[in-house]
Amino acid sequence: MSRRWRFACIGVLCAMGIGAMVSVSAVESRAQESWPRVELSAGTWISVGDTRWAHDASSVAGLGNPTSKLTYKDVGTSVIDLTGKFWFSPRVFGRLNGGFANIGGGRLTDDDYLTGQRLFSRTNSNIDGNNMYYINADLGGRVGEFPNHRGWLDLFGGYQYWHTEHQAVGIAQVVCDPVVVVCTGPLPPPGENVITNKANWHSVRIGASAEYRLTTRFSLLGTFAFIPISLLDNKDVHHLRGDLQQNPSFSMDGYGIGADADVGFRFMIMKHLAANLGYRVYYNRILDGDLSVHPAVGSSESFPLTQFESLRHGFTAGLSLLF
Repeated sequence: MSRRWRFACIGVLCAMGIGAMVSVSAVESRAQESWPRVELSAGTWISVGDTRWAHDASSVAGLGNPTSKLTYKDVGTSVIDLTGKFWFSPRVFGRLNGGFANIGGGRLTDDDYLTGQRLFSRTNSNIDGNNMYYINADLGGRVGEFPNHRGWLDLFGGYQYWHTEHQAVGIAQVVCDPVVVVCTGPLPPPGENVITNKANWHSVRIGASAEYRLTTRFSLLGTFAFIPISLLDNKDVHHLRGDLQQNPSFSMDGYGIGADADVGFRFMIMKHLAANLGYRVYYNRILDGDLSVHPAVGSSESFPLTQFESLRHGFTAGLSLLF
């Protein structure tokens, strides 16, 4: 069994352990709420994203470490976010959450280095698309309630899939060392596709959610999930590189960790309808990984992937129906 899948198995066992503790609590605790109970939520996540990666090909004479650094930054992405929470018993629930959005607006910065971290090339490209989506599937249960019916504490464990695709168009040359590369000649037009990046994270997560009621209508909400193991599958297509394959040009894989957090407020508009406002952060990063270069002619070659991080954060707002 590979090291990455051993970490994945450990993460799954952690999530199963949380579920087992929740089940014991369900047996030992007296039910405080009627069931079955359902909570359906719909809203938006007005977020910004940042994906960055770097690799070390300094084993090739003359190249630096890192050899290349690419940073994708998009702005103002409005995610449609949907959640269903279903109680199987007074203390055990399942939750399914998903979101999707188109990505438009932003910038790709591509830096290349020689030995001694001498920057010999920097280019900028606009991000014209394409999309981002995620799915969270959790199983958990209520493990505590605050005095005087002020709120509750839940524990959960589950799985997350997070996909981000960026389409970079056009090239603007910012730094160019004529000793190393040819700096003259026509550049592709602003709308021409130059790079497509697709990043996929498969993660196990365990965490806690809580609500504390300040008044009968107004309460504080918080959720934190730790990701003990996350597997990365990333592919880059460099459309203008005739020396590279196009399916993909570069592929990256690795394992890492991450965290999700939601904090906010809830206002009960009426008995079964609530308005929510908050802030959300998703973050994943690799601990170890590899990058493979796929030339148009010849065999692929692999190098250490020294950095790969995905970050998305921003304000959330929505409505919840509780019954």
